[in-house]
Amino acid sequence: MENNYGIWKWMGKASMLVLILAVAVTGCKDGDSFWESFIPETDEEPTSTQIEGYVFYPAVQPATDANIAQLKVPAGFAVNKFTDGVGKPRILVVGDQGQVYASDREAGIVMMFTDNNNDGVADNKKTVATIKQVHGLSIHNGKMYMVAVKEVYVADMNPDGTLGQPRMLISDLPDGGQHPNRTIGFGPDNKMYLTVGSTCNSCPEPNGENATILRADEDGSNRKVFAKGLRNTIGFGWHPQTSELWGMDHGIDWLGDDEQKEEVNQIKQGADYGWPYIYGEGKYNPGDRPEGDTTYQQYLQKTTLPTLTYQAHSAPMSMAFYNGSGFPAEYQNDAFVAMRGSWNRSKPVGYKIVRMHFENGKPVRFEDFVTGFIVNNNRAHFGRLVGVAVHKDGSLLFSDDTNGVVYRVSYTGK
Repeated sequence: MENNYGIWKWMGKASMLVLILAVAVTGCKDGDSFWESFIPETDEEPTSTQIEGYVFYPAVQPATDANIAQLKVPAGFAVNKFTDGVGKPRILVVGDQGQVYASDREAGIVMMFTDNNNDGVADNKKTVATIKQVHGLSIHNGKMYMVAVKEVYVADMNPDGTLGQPRMLISDLPDGGQHPNRTIGFGPDNKMYLTVGSTCNSCPEPNGENATILRADEDGSNRKVFAKGLRNTIGFGWHPQTSELWGMDHGIDWLGDDEQKEEVNQIKQGADYGWPYIYGEGKYNPGDRPEGDTTYQQYLQKTTLPTLTYQAHSAPMSMAFYNGSGFPAEYQNDAFVAMRGSWNRSKPVGYKIVRMHFENGKPVRFEDFVTGFIVNNNRAHFGRLVGVAVHKDGSLLFSDDTNGVVYRVSYTGK
């Protein structure tokens, strides 16, 4: 959803499917002509479906004081700029001493921000690593791990938060294609987890490591596919109480305004989450049929379906479980997700931070947490959000790589 590389190629493919595969117009409903979708189990019968697709990019406005002042947060919370004018900040992580790190994929750098007087605004910015197309960041056992498209690096962390010379651990991750934005994390098992998105919107992948989450040892060795059928799971994390792994997967584009919904998945070893053949609550993707003699129904039987879904085309990015002390107790162990925002939809959605409520260790619903980035009667925006991290002071940080801002949400109780 996030990147547009290759979408026109797929769009052409989808159009050919609609036009060439035997398509039948069937009847009327409520006086309106419509095409009835028909997706048979095998190719012994024709596949017939009609899909309306849109491209709509809201215009871009600056992150002015006036725009920021109209952002909406729950009662008792406040939002401010933690830092701005910092290029295109993407993934955020926070060090033990409160240093805030952000990757800038386009510039190929990792930045460090420090708030020396603890007033909620960064006083200093410094580039601490230079790595081409660096994106995912993770701090583990006093070291900074950084992932680009095909490479994983590690660097020692100095007492002042700066980094030593990065050392390459992995050099042969799969090609990026449409989804080159790798992310990285370390689980309770001290293993390295890497997200590798699909090269395309919807297609069988020739490389079995695409559209997966990989797991490896701390040094990058013994890399294996942990879970597959995940189109592009950028945001993931382990629930603080259950240690279960949860992630949000991007839905397939060009299936209409309200398909495919974004998925919340409990990521389990060996599971297949269906992409590209099965999506959502067990629906068949008309653009890609299971290969060989496998029917849709047979593939569905081995697919792990999502626990929860969210509005299609919202483009979920980073996810962070809240375990700080700054917010009310009811926020503990819930997750915050950055919704980057749509482009493949007639009306914009996303462009917000949402809270994912967990009950008894399971996600049950979403609610808005920071909204208002869409302005001018849905015709413009001033932020497409990416990174989310919990600061040591208990505030929530999130990044916008459109206007080069890192925001801070604090609880004032007022």
